[in-house]
Amino acid sequence: MLSPKKTKYRKTQRGRNRGKANSNNTIVFGDFGLQSLSTDFISSRQIEAARRAFTRYIKRTGKVWIRIFPDKVVTKLPAETRMGKGKGMPEYWVAPVKVGTMLFEISGVDTDVAKEAFRLASHKLPVKTKFIQRDSI
Repeated sequence: MLSPKKTKYRKTQRGRNRGKANSNNTIVFGDFGLQSLSTDFISSRQIEAARRAFTRYIKRTGKVWIRIFPDKVVTKLPAETRMGKGKGMPEYWVAPVKVGTMLFEISGVDTDVAKEAFRLASHKLPVKTKFIQRDSI
């Protein structure tokens, strides 16, 4: 599972995750990409599940880039705990994703294979996605 080795603070505030992505919104490394169409937090487990889904389908051919990293911690209080008593303990890591964020990229495979691989991966993610192809192909 992806998580930061070290952070400045153990617990972070949720903040607001609104608007369109200004950076990380174009294909840079690969030939095909999976782009987000909605805003959400994607957990490290969901990233790993999507990665496994499309890596198995392309049978480890080609090259894969994961363009998002879970660097925000989500905290939770234990079940059946009364209100108050401070902020809960860190539970898992998430990557804040905006509209237009490039999630994954692939190169070295056919268009049909990439499209089907990203379709399988999109079922593992909490955001709506679309398949993007580099212009020069």
